[in-house]
Amino acid sequence: MTQNHDIGASSGLLARAQTQIPAQAAGVIIVDLDQIAANWQALNDHVGAANCAAVVKADAYGLGAQRIIPALSSAGAETFFVATLDEARVARSLAPNATVYVLDGLMPGSAAATKEIGAFPVISTIAEAEEWAALAPSRLEPVPCALHVDTGLNRLGLSAPEIHKLAANSHLLDRLDVKLVMSHLACADEPHNPKNAQQLSVFQILLPLLPSVPLSIAASDGLMLGPNFHFEMVRPGYAIYGGQASPDRQSPVAPALEVHARVLQVRDVAPGQTIGYSATFHPDRLTRLAVIAAGYADGYLRHLSAADGETRGHVAIAGQLCPIVGRVSMDLITVDITDLEDVEVKRGQWAQIIGPHITIEDIGRSSGTIGYEVLTRLSPRFTRVYLGGPENAAPGA
Repeated sequence: MTQNHDIGASSGLLARAQTQIPAQAAGVIIVDLDQIAANWQALNDHVGAANCAAVVKADAYGLGAQRIIPALSSAGAETFFVATLDEARVARSLAPNATVYVLDGLMPGSAAATKEIGAFPVISTIAEAEEWAALAPSRLEPVPCALHVDTGLNRLGLSAPEIHKLAANSHLLDRLDVKLVMSHLACADEPHNPKNAQQLSVFQILLPLLPSVPLSIAASDGLMLGPNFHFEMVRPGYAIYGGQASPDRQSPVAPALEVHARVLQVRDVAPGQTIGYSATFHPDRLTRLAVIAAGYADGYLRHLSAADGETRGHVAIAGQLCPIVGRVSMDLITVDITDLEDVEVKRGQWAQIIGPHITIEDIGRSSGTIGYEVLTRLSPRFTRVYLGGPENAAPGA
């Protein structure tokens, strides 16, 4: 079943997962369900009386909604946010007693299907409100939903003129059982950005026009802006999975996943030769390379490539950082292991892609993007191993 290759100075998660990793696995994503549950609990404790929901869109940020939603539900999460109706079906099947909000709202013609599974659309347009309200048998049986107020992000959301129009249409509004009024911050990862206070002010100005129901404006970074942003509900997503989007203010969470890939070959390249596609890297010394079974098909972004004179991405082998040299290809990367100290790298050894030595944010910065993209691009080609969680709890736990 498994090959117990030397994991050197690798992480505790990899050591714990060894017996669950198939011998043929070229790469592995290890998800600590107990840490994800602990992260949600830490955020829930941080916001005090506010209800702490959980955003599990995009297959729980690429980590597997089938395992993560039950873990969060067991931890106490009772409200989940997804993006699409298909995601809502999954969430409803895994947490049948939870409230499930659909952030993308209603696709034209999808209202009946949304109502059938008991999901609540997040309404962002008058047209959606009208389509959803049409399913209400009468004013005495309104249909449940949330209203999304645009306070300056200028993506989804009801504009101020649309809110005035909705407020004046009692025939429409009376058929909506509004459970939540929400907005979304544009600059929550920048605590000192004045845009945060501006959006909060716009939100508060518009609220008298809307039903008196629970309010929400803060997601992962917004909930760290202080109690004024908590209202009755916060909606963390990225932070639940251990992400730290704001360099200026750390959330009370810890990393909950690691990604590792196999060394396929070790080889020497002499000066005058080139490395990788398009021959963009020319070593100026005898260079020892490790060829790693990870590429852009696995979510390891091509922007991490390093041409001559560039330093981009790294992996960690036996706890030491090794720079990428040459281009990231579909299935492979090449890393310089010439300067590794006291380590003999062997075929089959694990290289850390994400873990204690390389964070999601490190990869995001090195590739010119953000950790959110790195996380959600992780490929299903890598074997997923789940540690902890309700399915693996000890009897009586």
